[in-house]
Amino acid sequence: MIPTPIEIVGTALFALAVAHTFLTKYFERLARLQPSHAGIWHLLGEVEVVFGFWAFVFILFYVAQAGTEPATRYLESLNYTEPMFVFVVMVIAASKPILDLADLVIFGLARFVPAPRSVAFYFVVLSFTPILGSFITEPAAMTLSALLLREHVFSKHVSMRLKYVTLGALFVNISIGGTLTPYAAPPVLMVAGTWGWDIWFMFGTFGWKAALAVLANAGLAAWLFRAELRRLPVGAATAKLETPIPLIVAHLSFLVLVVVFAHHPTVFFGLFLFFLGVTYAYQRHQSPLILREGLLVAFFLAGLVTLGTQQRWWLQDVLVGMDSTALFFGAATLTAILDNAALTYLGSLVQGVDEAFKYALVAGAVAGGGLTVIANAPNPAGFAILRRDFEDGAISPVGLFVAALPPTIVAVLAFQLL
Repeated sequence: MIPTPIEIVGTALFALAVAHTFLTKYFERLARLQPSHAGIWHLLGEVEVVFGFWAFVFILFYVAQAGTEPATRYLESLNYTEPMFVFVVMVIAASKPILDLADLVIFGLARFVPAPRSVAFYFVVLSFTPILGSFITEPAAMTLSALLLREHVFSKHVSMRLKYVTLGALFVNISIGGTLTPYAAPPVLMVAGTWGWDIWFMFGTFGWKAALAVLANAGLAAWLFRAELRRLPVGAATAKLETPIPLIVAHLSFLVLVVVFAHHPTVFFGLFLFFLGVTYAYQRHQSPLILREGLLVAFFLAGLVTLGTQQRWWLQDVLVGMDSTALFFGAATLTAILDNAALTYLGSLVQGVDEAFKYALVAGAVAGGGLTVIANAPNPAGFAILRRDFEDGAISPVGLFVAALPPTIVAVLAFQLL
């Protein structure tokens, strides 16, 4: 396929955006060294701004090359439902009533883990919540996990090594933990309808393997930092919820309904506006909503959609030219620089593929979903919530990649050997 000038520029800008994600920490340091220009450096240092910024540059080029109407038609042809959904589900899942309920459930489950309370809590957050993502969607599971870790672990005096290892295990576990059902993980959702994958197929083919890998990754991380975790002052959840039960039920209902209508933005955004009205009416039982973080994540994902679509001209040919083993490892590698949902979507367009191709593509895409911030749609949500607890208020992409490699290897072994 011969690319057009617009596709070539789109690919070049996408490569620049990927490189930019590795330089955000450098821009944050420049903001301190050059306070007179701190604003622009802080802007360029926001990971969540990266793809939205380069997508804006791309659209400006599109307008200059083809005109306003073709550029507008291109934007209107894209599907921005996922960025909108992630924004809505992040804000609802991070509301105080939902977090209070999550605290109670997590601490309740931790009592059954034969380990000190803080170690058991850590293990349950890294294992149970990612698997729960198969039912409440991965973005919601990422939001809950990140907020619980920030409150009970990252905000304490813990080592930077623990933070990076935890982040790597969390991102990998969220990516594979949503494969028990056909609707929760974005890369699975892109192909499930086309290939006829239902919940029984997902659990039997992917889910049980993913669950074992999630438990192994959480257990290894908890064991590795058991001495440091024991010193954390993680207290038990309150015996009695301060938030009224009816309000918790209402918030949980909003979350469930948004998940049910995840493919209908008109419906779930209407529910979100209703949710905002409820939070305003019961302000005394609420904490500040994470609207800023949610909007930044949506901006990031929208930019990824805008630029990612321009990679079709080369990516589809690459996928077709691989056998199943090469495709598995190729998908896991490509996922690090591409959104894994975009990867599986392009794979679903290939005609006449066998079951080995389908399994290798999806398994590789979810296995590599924790290596970078752009590898899986929920990752920017975790970045937005947790990055302030890292040095310079920024997460090193290299640090994340290195920390995510061991749990990624566990996922690869689970999908390849089991």
